[in-house]
Amino acid sequence: AGMNGTATENFVCVIFNVSFMNCSWHVDRTASGDTQYFLYWKTSGEEDFTGCQNYIKDNYGRHTGCRFQNVIIEKRSASFLVNESRNGQNIQLYKKMIHLYEIEKLTPPLNVTVDCREDSHACEIQWQPPRTSHVKRRACFKYEVVIENK
Repeated sequence: AGMNGTATENFVCVIFNVSFMNCSWHVDRTASGDTQYFLYWKTSGEEDFTGCQNYIKDNYGRHTGCRFQNVIIEKRSASFLVNESRNGQNIQLYKKMIHLYEIEKLTPPLNVTVDCREDSHACEIQWQPPRTSHVKRRACFKYEVVIENK
């Protein structure tokens, strides 16, 4: 826990629609209203941290999340920092390493087609892999087909 209950809790990030990432965290209920949170992230040791440009705020105006655009998964993992400050003074630093491929929510398969033949009572279902920024091999995907109506 941070000073006077200002700890960042339940830090989570999700990548969706190939290149968007939302990160969010909870602020301890006892944190004072003048505590502010700043998020930074980077994917490799060489590059500089990138700060959030589009914060999600709570009723007190505190940053409780961030929306990122044009996220590219080139490296396997990324470092995230949440800098907690009060009155311009840094009071707490939360750090987390995340494997980016583990937080990506894939789009549904593309171009799904169904061709059913009455004479053979058989259907052929075809699709293309979902869009993703990092999976290049089709064999990496596994699919499940659920037929609800016969």
